[in-house]
Amino acid sequence: MTSLLSRFRPKPIVQPVTVDSNADRPYTSDSEPAVIYDGNLAFTRVKGGNGSGATYQEAVGAPVESNSPLGYHVGWLTIIFLNVNQMIGTGIFSTPGNILKSTGSIGLALIYWAIGAIMAFAGFGTYLELASYFPNRSGSEVVYLEQAYPRPKHFFPIAFAVQSVILSFSSSKAIVLSQYVWRIAGKTPTNWEMKGVAIAAYTLAVICVVVHNKYSLWAVNILGAIKVATLVFISITGFVVLGGNVSRVPNPGVNFQNSFQGTTRNGNILSSALVSIVFSYSGYSNAFNVVNEIKNPIPSIKKHGFISVLIVSVLYILCNIAYFAAVEKHDFSQSKEIAAAVFFTRVFGSGGAETALNVLVLLSAYGNLLAVLIGQSRLIREIGRQGVLPFTPFWVSTRPFGTPLGPYLLKWAMTFLMIVAPPAGDAFQFVISLKTYPDGMFNLAMAIGVYLIRRRRNRNKIPPSEFRVWDAFLIFFNLIQVYILAMPWWPPEGGPYAGDVSFWYATYCVTGIAIMVACALYYIAWMNIIPKLRGYKIRTEILDDNGAKFHRLVKVPIPELKQWDAEHDEAGQLRQRPVADFDSELPITGLDHDAKH
Repeated sequence: MTSLLSRFRPKPIVQPVTVDSNADRPYTSDSEPAVIYDGNLAFTRVKGGNGSGATYQEAVGAPVESNSPLGYHVGWLTIIFLNVNQMIGTGIFSTPGNILKSTGSIGLALIYWAIGAIMAFAGFGTYLELASYFPNRSGSEVVYLEQAYPRPKHFFPIAFAVQSVILSFSSSKAIVLSQYVWRIAGKTPTNWEMKGVAIAAYTLAVICVVVHNKYSLWAVNILGAIKVATLVFISITGFVVLGGNVSRVPNPGVNFQNSFQGTTRNGNILSSALVSIVFSYSGYSNAFNVVNEIKNPIPSIKKHGFISVLIVSVLYILCNIAYFAAVEKHDFSQSKEIAAAVFFTRVFGSGGAETALNVLVLLSAYGNLLAVLIGQSRLIREIGRQGVLPFTPFWVSTRPFGTPLGPYLLKWAMTFLMIVAPPAGDAFQFVISLKTYPDGMFNLAMAIGVYLIRRRRNRNKIPPSEFRVWDAFLIFFNLIQVYILAMPWWPPEGGPYAGDVSFWYATYCVTGIAIMVACALYYIAWMNIIPKLRGYKIRTEILDDNGAKFHRLVKVPIPELKQWDAEHDEAGQLRQRPVADFDSELPITGLDHDAKH
């Protein structure tokens, strides 16, 4: 029975014993050493199957998959629309009115949108440099944090895993989509009717991405093209209005006269507006979640990812100009309708035009759901490949449809829970806000990590990567992360209880920090205290499950540690065939402290 069961279990990868005879030779493509040691760090030379060439990563990192189990279906068009779909959700259709109200003037509002474009390019360049160091790993932040902070071992993977799994929901996006469904239907829904449609819409999106990888990417491309066409139409309409060719708008240039009149001087409101701008441009990093599914990823993302950011930046500014050309400043900033609805009603009148807009915004929201699902599933799968989650094969397997089923099911379950469980109002808003602060902490750590990776690579004379972001952009990106973390502590204008919720305005910040502290305490107990009390050490082993490679953490008794280290290389591969039966070593996870060894 044992031998029969073992045939269906992941097998340890055997790596022949090699001797590094090239340590003192020049770093060329054919003579680079297999391992570079830097104190207690070991950088192993790895190569994927996406044409990216050999690179170095610290051995604690999840193993590189020589052939992507998810295939190589991400072409240049998908690179563009993965980013476009995540950047353009419903924000550009609704946010401009709030930005104008916060800034107080047309001129400053447009400057804010231009600053947002610069921030997006800075962030894109930062991610591209990090991807160029690890061009054969999907999952973006998962990989970059793991490699920037390899010590203490597994700390950042564990902390990021806890945050990503617990807060892996898209309830707000699903609720927004539901709102547009009911607008098209012309009915005011009850609370549960709203939630029911949100669950149905999200379930449909999950089914779409689960059943077929290539076709779901095609759907992303089609929906992305529709939303770009929508924004192009709004932009062109704006120029027509400015030309004086729309009788419904008698004075199209009035908002651009004395355009800085009324500019707000309230620092809190201006800070909040800038944060809204930052989030309106977020999504430029989505293509980095699928790097290992792209052939020659760095040149491809450098060109087509840049195009995606450029398209969105230009369309955002043109759409704002169109809005300001058609609607007077006071009416636009005070309207309770979404910005695009005010624009369409003023230019085309009510009725069919408003319905058409709602349909287009609905499609935009659905495309955003698909793009986020695809990117986040790769991120969660990469966390699973690090070996820090229980039931590791569940997270990394691509059976039966060739898609990461485990991460998709997690996303669906957590979104379902966050739609159904929290009541509308403060609790729902608190849960949504809670995710943003830990995200900001990890983004800052990742941005600082660029300097750490640069320093280590220079110290060890590792060859330069294919791309390096301008230092000015990198500094700017780091400052933005500091700003996003600091701004929520600024009390709202009406006092500490005048925020988005009825309780203390920074409660979600404190809770987010508490989650990180809890992760640190958990890590210390799991990785240090319990192993010391029970007499074992934790080591990594690389397994292969039908082409899906991942780490498994095993508990090795202290007396057997010397033999284990002799039989495994730095990355966890066997140097020789194991003598012990495979069943004698059981995987461990954070929830499995009583596993054998």
